[in-house]
Amino acid sequence: MDTIRKPFQGVWNIVRFNWHFYLCSIVLVVVLFAFTFVKTSISPYYILVPAFTILLVTTISLLVSSYVYDFSNLYSLQWMDELSMIKPDYIMNVNAGFDETSDLLVQKYPDASLRVLDFYDPDKHTEISIQRARNAYPPFPGTLSIETNKIPLKDQSVDAIFAILSAHEIRDKNERILFFQELNRTLKENGSIIVTEHLRDIPNFLAYTIGFFHFHSKRTWLKTFQAAGLKVNEEIKITSFLNVFVLKHA
Repeated sequence: MDTIRKPFQGVWNIVRFNWHFYLCSIVLVVVLFAFTFVKTSISPYYILVPAFTILLVTTISLLVSSYVYDFSNLYSLQWMDELSMIKPDYIMNVNAGFDETSDLLVQKYPDASLRVLDFYDPDKHTEISIQRARNAYPPFPGTLSIETNKIPLKDQSVDAIFAILSAHEIRDKNERILFFQELNRTLKENGSIIVTEHLRDIPNFLAYTIGFFHFHSKRTWLKTFQAAGLKVNEEIKITSFLNVFVLKHA
């Protein structure tokens, strides 16, 4: 597959879409180091340890992000070759306002028809990083804006549905179940739903510390799938930090 992505595009996107976080970290570290030059009764140890901790945590998260988004096979889509799914004729790709995969899916499945859906709602999905990403990247041509509880496609009309790093943006439990019920409704009898996500687990905690709370636990995902009438037919990992669930009708 010909590459579309630029070198270090993944980690660079994280920095520029979340620059406020990294700016705050830099300012805090500079302030802490500045305090070491001020005569005070506080031991420099209690100042330098937090400063180096912030630097270490930030560096680790960026290194892991670069590994996942720039050096793994996530965006080469080679991991899809491991999945036991039929060759799709009609594909649906669902994003949360930032689409990095539709162009890649066109290359991966050149003979398939692709429908791209965007469930971004500025009233529900208020993260500034998504807004910046939308400003930086235009939507895939023909992308259809939808509501999570109403997908304007016929019942059992899609062979493969992809939700790659998008479904976690649906924070409300009931909304998430309704969304997957809609995906289930549009899926053909022998079709597959491919959900790719970080999990709220130990590897992602070690990589992102409190940032892992932005992800859902595996238990939460399994409950969501079950409530939506879906079952996990297959599960693989893309590195230790990303899980892929292949869903079928229950």
